[in-house]
Amino acid sequence: MNPLRAATRILFVLSLLISDLHADPRPERTIPDGSDTRDRFLKLIARPQVPLAPNERTPSSTDGLTEIGFDFAAEANQRVPGLMIKPSSSPESVKRPVVIVLHGTGSDKLAMKPWLKKIAAEGLNAVAFDARHSGERATFGKGSDAYRAALFETWKSGRDFPFLYDTVWDLMRLIDYLQTRPDVDPERIAAIGFSKGGTELYLAAAADPRLVASVSCIGVQSFEWALENQAWHSRIATIQSAVEGAATDAGLSSVDTAFVRRFYRRVAPGLDHEFDGPRMLPLIAPRPLLVIIGDRDDRTPRAGVELCISAAKVAYRQQQAEDQFEFLVQENVGHAVTPQSEKYALEWLKKQLKSPQAHKR
Repeated sequence: MNPLRAATRILFVLSLLISDLHADPRPERTIPDGSDTRDRFLKLIARPQVPLAPNERTPSSTDGLTEIGFDFAAEANQRVPGLMIKPSSSPESVKRPVVIVLHGTGSDKLAMKPWLKKIAAEGLNAVAFDARHSGERATFGKGSDAYRAALFETWKSGRDFPFLYDTVWDLMRLIDYLQTRPDVDPERIAAIGFSKGGTELYLAAAADPRLVASVSCIGVQSFEWALENQAWHSRIATIQSAVEGAATDAGLSSVDTAFVRRFYRRVAPGLDHEFDGPRMLPLIAPRPLLVIIGDRDDRTPRAGVELCISAAKVAYRQQQAEDQFEFLVQENVGHAVTPQSEKYALEWLKKQLKSPQAHKR
């Protein structure tokens, strides 16, 4: 075994052992099947269906890889621009597995190109798209500026869900589009997401079983735990101007826990309770799931993440799929993904998508 991968595996096993040592000794509670939660979440984020009406740019090829730009309609007034990179040797009629890559706050699809190239070099199709108010969809300034402005507008109007939920919908529509392509195996669609993208991914995977394997990087968290334990400040700092603007609009001079809860419930209803991490991760079982965190990440506090992991473990155990769930803790790492973890995640995705079982999930 490669020494780097062996070291990562040892780190992963140790993290599981430590987690088990601190497990709740009380009898295990049965996790409900979650169908009601899934149905309510889907109803909340649903939009009127419109034709995809896809457009595809002229492909270009370099270094054995082909790049294809595209866009499609997610809803009546929203077109989603995306980028696919795939092996040039792949005939159009060959259906290959695909990995979707979701970017974080302030990033965009072009920033994900290094990941797309690595994935395509392994013989897989790779796709990224601009989340709302990011990349080509940013109406002004940097993507993060437009994103925060959209959050403030939602606070005032109650329309749209730019905080996570809108992108979940766009991801589901992207899957609709990918399943129409002759070069995509519709039964082998996986995804990896980073930070905000990691949160959007586990919400989408909980809602949409067409994602056969998922890697959530530095995105799994319990919003409810953070509120109850005064640990929300680092997460809110990523959208600070929107929250402060909303507080001022509400006649407050400062932001406190009660107002953050109120803000969440306005811009992403249920995020701090019904659709929180400990309730959504179990809905992904028994499909393969890899969760990667940093043990010093203030945006995803370890104690809150452990609630999510414990709930997921119960669900996977009850479905006799313990081997389909992995939890990798990066020691002495903050809100980042190390090269070792990136390499492990790519190998994990390859294994899941090239396994014969991928067709049966």
